[in-house]
Amino acid sequence: MLAQTPDKDLAHPQSTRREGLLEVTGALSSAHQAIFPVEAQIFLSELCAQFAPRVDTLLAAREEKQSQIDYGQLPDFLPETQDIREGSWKILGIPQDLQDRRVEITGPTDRKMVINALNANVKVFMADFEDSMAPAWDKVLDGQINLRDAVNGTISYTNPDNGKRYELADDPAVLICRVRGLHLKEKHVTFGGQIIPGALFDFALYFFNNYKALLKKGSGPYFYLPKLQAYQEAQWWSDVFHFTEDYFGLETGTIKATVLIETLPAVFQMDEILFSLKEHIVGLNCGRWDYIFSYIKTLKKHSDRVLPDRQVVTMDKPFLNAYSRLLIYTCHKRGAFAMGGMAAFIPAKDPVENAKVLEKIRNDKMLEATNGHDGTWVAHPGLASTAMDVFNHVLGERSNQLDVSRMSDAPIYADELLAPCDGPRTEAGMRHNIRVALQYIEAWISGNGCVPIYGLMEDAATAEISRASIWQWIQHGKSLDNGQQVTKQLFRDYLAEEIEVVKAEVGEPRFNAGRFEEAAQLMETLTTSDELTNFLTIPGYDYLA
Repeated sequence: MLAQTPDKDLAHPQSTRREGLLEVTGALSSAHQAIFPVEAQIFLSELCAQFAPRVDTLLAAREEKQSQIDYGQLPDFLPETQDIREGSWKILGIPQDLQDRRVEITGPTDRKMVINALNANVKVFMADFEDSMAPAWDKVLDGQINLRDAVNGTISYTNPDNGKRYELADDPAVLICRVRGLHLKEKHVTFGGQIIPGALFDFALYFFNNYKALLKKGSGPYFYLPKLQAYQEAQWWSDVFHFTEDYFGLETGTIKATVLIETLPAVFQMDEILFSLKEHIVGLNCGRWDYIFSYIKTLKKHSDRVLPDRQVVTMDKPFLNAYSRLLIYTCHKRGAFAMGGMAAFIPAKDPVENAKVLEKIRNDKMLEATNGHDGTWVAHPGLASTAMDVFNHVLGERSNQLDVSRMSDAPIYADELLAPCDGPRTEAGMRHNIRVALQYIEAWISGNGCVPIYGLMEDAATAEISRASIWQWIQHGKSLDNGQQVTKQLFRDYLAEEIEVVKAEVGEPRFNAGRFEEAAQLMETLTTSDELTNFLTIPGYDYLA
């Protein structure tokens, strides 16, 4: 459907009447129309006119850089931005309600989940339109409704099966919205005949529907920005934020963002990313699962940097430990927060097993806290108190750890960030990767991007690591602990066998009712292709309505 031409008094004075170029091809219910009215369509049109064409340029620059790495040029710090790294500048500042972020919970924008996350024993809830959400059209729009209702304090949910009612507590966590990465499109909206960036759609709707209510209650429009690979991408976001503040007559710095450093190229440009967003940024985050995936993807042609089983690639490995320490040093030097990574465990029903889970959480979060991180992530409300206890113990009376400078650390050079990682490649690890990726992909193409699998709350990053690891083992002819060389045929043999294992685990009725055959076909295509597909969510998006 075409965007309507608004009444003259509804149009923003800066609008150049580009809304006629915007076409919404997805169906809009009356509830969805309420969060995507004419004024929001005009705003989105302006964003698309100004910024959508630059996305393709930025993505092309990624491919050019990757081509250079494939041909032997390893990532490194940029000589042309040395003055930024050596300067004494700082970011603009951090709002009061973001000064304490010691524990954050993340998850998709389902209504019940939004309520439970905001009510959890955490400081921040990151509502996710990216890796933990399969962006089917109705789900994307429902998520925007749920966040609007949460911001307004009117959100509630009644379980249709047992009648249990969920409502927002009096003092909920601070809300931050994670939009889609620049590589993801929103196929249900076009501008000038071109499918628009999902990032602009998510940003426009969340900002438009919530900025007034957020500012009125002393908060603001806060965002998490994923998958950045270069400071030019951060500059693009800075331009989007400045444009939006001017468009709505707001002060510079009203919009605040935290950037996930979850790609290997970005770790070499953290100062530059902070500088590019200095009026709007409040911190960087160690998105470590995606970072491991990016390490594989970026160095995919380098046979001396093939990772072992993902289960042994832990934060104490040299390349990950250096990444964490450099992020803390860089952020605190600039007055920005250094957020820790995800604890993906979920509570176990068995008390003995649950005690082991909580001990793993304590150890992981203690490492982050003592390193100097200002906060951390959990995936389940049942783990929030354990993580909170650790950071309460380390922080004491402080709200954060901006005072931990790590200035006395030895300089971290490129070779540490690129260091090879020792460890076994096992048959059990490969089979486990296949089962996890198969189940996650099946859930994702069925519309669910946040899935409990074998005691962990998985999002797209886990499936990405799983399929990319096997792809890399095939490409470089690596062998497993059973002596077998990893080939395309060996993968296909294991996949056929593990499909039967999964069928037995989930039960034949669930298996037959699901999309496991399609998931297996997609996984086989991704894993045996001659070139590594950048993101499984791009071909996976074709399966969603």
